[in-house]
Amino acid sequence: MSRIHLILIYTLVVAAFSLAGLAFWNTNSEENIEQDFVEVQPIVSYSSFSRDSIRLFSLPTSVDFAGEMVPLDQPDVMERLEREIYVNAYWESNMILLMKRSGKYFDEIDRIFTEAGVPTDFKYLALAESGLMNVVSPAGARGFWQFMESTAKEYGLEVNKEVDERYHFEKSTRAAVRYLQKAHAKFGDWTAVAASYNMGQTGFSKRQSEQFEKNYYNLYLNEETSRYLFRILAFKIIFENQGEFGFHLKEKDFYKNPEFKKIKVDRDIKDLAAWAKGEGSTYKQLKLYNPWLRDKRLNVRRGKVYEVVLPKE
Repeated sequence: MSRIHLILIYTLVVAAFSLAGLAFWNTNSEENIEQDFVEVQPIVSYSSFSRDSIRLFSLPTSVDFAGEMVPLDQPDVMERLEREIYVNAYWESNMILLMKRSGKYFDEIDRIFTEAGVPTDFKYLALAESGLMNVVSPAGARGFWQFMESTAKEYGLEVNKEVDERYHFEKSTRAAVRYLQKAHAKFGDWTAVAASYNMGQTGFSKRQSEQFEKNYYNLYLNEETSRYLFRILAFKIIFENQGEFGFHLKEKDFYKNPEFKKIKVDRDIKDLAAWAKGEGSTYKQLKLYNPWLRDKRLNVRRGKVYEVVLPKE
């Protein structure tokens, strides 16, 4: 058989298989895909910006952080702010999750901050630090507020093998309040306080002294700290103008914590899983809502009382 005949036969075989595959796709796969689209309902409604519909956002004519005005008349300030807004607004999946997650924590953060006289804009600092998750940084900072172990202990948090209160939402938030208050007493303005949270009070104070400049916006800083406050500002602007950026979450879209019962613990628990079961709950729920419990048991020092929360139902 000649080479030409072989090529012709090969071509006909490939064509036959291709047509068979196409027929299978048309009679089966397409029907399944259409059915999936009919059955799957969107979890949240938001405007998607496709490549054909990318647009410039209308930014506020004035922006403040904790009541302190941002000098948008400085070209580099406006450019740095826009950079963080576009980076975060167009990262839609992350922004939606941040918004939904905020439903579990923002009201409580606002309450604690307001009681302490700390501006509620600092809740956006928690977004920048951890995305409202108990993450661990490469340097070893942990929790929503990303405390290092030494700093956590300095501000009254217990950190050991069995208990790490950097993962305790309320206690770590109150520790953050104490840190912010101390920093404000040192620097005198909340913008500097936010910047110092990123690079440390000593480091930020040193940059101020070296450059003979107190104002954050007039300082030449490392890349991370230079972007840090602008990322916080971007979160604030997007969260407070969600519709303008194409996000239209309804109340039901936000995540919520269940209603809790609080249990006082003043004696050792040898087996936390068995203890949780005895309280009508599960080990999973115990660890989910009390991430500060770091071991499978809990030793309680004399006179010490812990408060554990579990869902009521």
